[in-house]
Amino acid sequence: MHPSSDITLAVAVFLGSAVESVEALTIIVAAGVSRGWRSALEGAACALGVLIVLVAALGPALVHLVPIDVLRAVVGTLLLVFGLQWLRKAVLRAVGLKAKHDEDAIFRQHVESLSAGHQAPGPDVAGRPARDATGFVVAFKGTFLEGLEVAIIVLGLGGGDHQLGLASAAAGAAILVVAAVGVVVARQLAGVPENAMKVVVGLMLVSFGTFWAGEGLGVRWPGSDLAIPVLVGIYAVVTWALVQLSRPRHRAAVSPEQAHAS
Repeated sequence: MHPSSDITLAVAVFLGSAVESVEALTIIVAAGVSRGWRSALEGAACALGVLIVLVAALGPALVHLVPIDVLRAVVGTLLLVFGLQWLRKAVLRAVGLKAKHDEDAIFRQHVESLSAGHQAPGPDVAGRPARDATGFVVAFKGTFLEGLEVAIIVLGLGGGDHQLGLASAAAGAAILVVAAVGVVVARQLAGVPENAMKVVVGLMLVSFGTFWAGEGLGVRWPGSDLAIPVLVGIYAVVTWALVQLSRPRHRAAVSPEQAHAS
């Protein structure tokens, strides 16, 4: 791949993984605060272990067993669908039909739900905090589901052009950055510009999806990989136009609770 294409791919994977990591961190912190940190951290660690095994098992199969043109066509189509979903939500938020993602509000909802009628378990025989099954399951489920989306991004973007190493490194960096920030700021997650990041990631996903789906179907793009930034620009203009055309007709705001419920 051209160096600029490598950078674009790495940025797309990093931002997409960061978005999902923030959402997973919200659930882990909520489970830790309300049900105990030992169970929450163990659940998150187990989920990460399962995801690493899945990526390690599926990655080599994608790279070595599937013809590159077939892989690009399939992955490109999946990325288009995935990216369009992100852009659709971004447009709905921009025009006021869907509330912007509020991690603090979601955190409070998780804590209230998990804390209802809960009494903290006493220490185990070794004097350590006892395990809490609910906290473990909530943290495992949240980490696994959000991590599964990270795995899809890594396998989709990285597998489409045999760049799994680069995609995995970018995803790992995003997870480490979000984890480090989480240790420092804990529950103060609302400052992360997640909505803007989702727009950027959505643009990159649909651009890579268009590029690879076209290559898989025999399209030869002018400038080869340099066509990807051009596609990003085209989709950005289209998204901006959709927002501008839709905004005058839709001004009703949506509460964060309604957005989370949807």
